[in-house]
Amino acid sequence: MTTLTIAGFAGSLSVPSRTRSLVQQTVDQAAERFNAVGHVFDLSDLGPSLGSARQLGDLEPEALELVTSLVRADALVIASPVHKGSYSGLFKHVFDLLDPGMLHGKPVLLAATGGGDRHALIIEHQLRPLMGFFEAQTLSTGVYVSDRDFVGGKLVDEAARARLSRAVGQFAPFFAEFAIPQRATEPAQLLKTH
Repeated sequence: MTTLTIAGFAGSLSVPSRTRSLVQQTVDQAAERFNAVGHVFDLSDLGPSLGSARQLGDLEPEALELVTSLVRADALVIASPVHKGSYSGLFKHVFDLLDPGMLHGKPVLLAATGGGDRHALIIEHQLRPLMGFFEAQTLSTGVYVSDRDFVGGKLVDEAARARLSRAVGQFAPFFAEFAIPQRATEPAQLLKTH
């Protein structure tokens, strides 16, 4: 049996980063649920060669290995902090280096972080169209969280955590054979068909 891989990419240069924390928590949860191997990286991990790269081969070996791991993973978690209503240019540049078919059909959980609720539509208006260009299979539920949802760099807001769990669950149709059975959240009688 092959090992399922889930790659997380946080489009942040900040260290520490709430965006990276969100991606790490999401990948960890998905890896546990689907018995997968997960890894996470962010823009700062890609180093200085990213800014001048015109194609994948221009990246330094370490950066190329990380971007290649994104392309080869079975599933992705992609998140960006909001910069002036959108993702940053460097975040977009990572995807500019990819050929259009490299993410075709890949399930992707989209997430974003911002200072407040007014930027919540970045997922629908910025990230989802970007993944649509690559013909990736974005999950229905995106996860947007604001600064107030974190304490000590960890996502603690119960509603946000519930939304995250729901989004992770939407990987299930893609990886049913990998899933670890979950405890039922509804009474058994509600699950019976009549």
